[in-house]
Amino acid sequence: MNVPLSAGNARLKDIRKLSRRSERSERRLFLADGPKAVAGALGVPGCVVEVFASAAGTALVPAGVAVTLVDDRALASLSDSVTPAGVVALCRFVDRPLAHLLEVPADRPRLVAVCADVRDPGNAGTVVRTADAAGADAVVLAGQSVDLYNPKTLRAAVGSAFHLPVAVEPDPAHVVRALQAAGLTVLATAADGEVSLHDAGDLLAGPTAWLFGNEAHGLPDDLAALADHRVRIPIHGRAESLNLATAAALCLYESARASSRSTGPRP
Repeated sequence: MNVPLSAGNARLKDIRKLSRRSERSERRLFLADGPKAVAGALGVPGCVVEVFASAAGTALVPAGVAVTLVDDRALASLSDSVTPAGVVALCRFVDRPLAHLLEVPADRPRLVAVCADVRDPGNAGTVVRTADAAGADAVVLAGQSVDLYNPKTLRAAVGSAFHLPVAVEPDPAHVVRALQAAGLTVLATAADGEVSLHDAGDLLAGPTAWLFGNEAHGLPDDLAALADHRVRIPIHGRAESLNLATAAALCLYESARASSRSTGPRP
């Protein structure tokens, strides 16, 4: 059996630099931590560069996948988890330019979630996971949104970052205009929206993009004004507002329901 690599190994020391966003962005590499993330990454051709596992973690790796054995301390140094699961993969970035998602008319998305300046990795990852569950075709992280490859974002996405296309675009206004030009109706979530989510069925039946704003400040007025409609989620009790990820789940599932009524269930 090969001797496990130790935490002092020069290659592992270099890989640990990917804990910094700047390093990830420059090298377009990241670490997928845990069996679900690794399995998701393995499902994307060309994504995984190398899989590292502890002796116990090798059982979590699919059969036939080559594994670099590392000791427990080395595995812990690669993992962001308090209790590492035993397997980590070095991966290439999987995000795609928004233009690539919209350039072929026959394959253009019908349901898209756009996160504009969403800073909390748990919220961003949960939106990705929820969009995947609702059958959305893509997620866009726009503006100053959290890094898709932040370990907490990936953990909250629970593998879904590898199941559907995710685009990263610096200009939210450009995202809105590009989606509109591709034939999607862009809906901005707003507490004072002119349309209630309960009454938005006709709007949601066609290709739709939901625009979700920053957790603390919501959508800037100028960005919300670019949307085709502003939609409010009714608050029936005394709560001031809904958590971003919860609001996104309600909106995306309403879209999925309306779309299935007009075109039939998604496969």
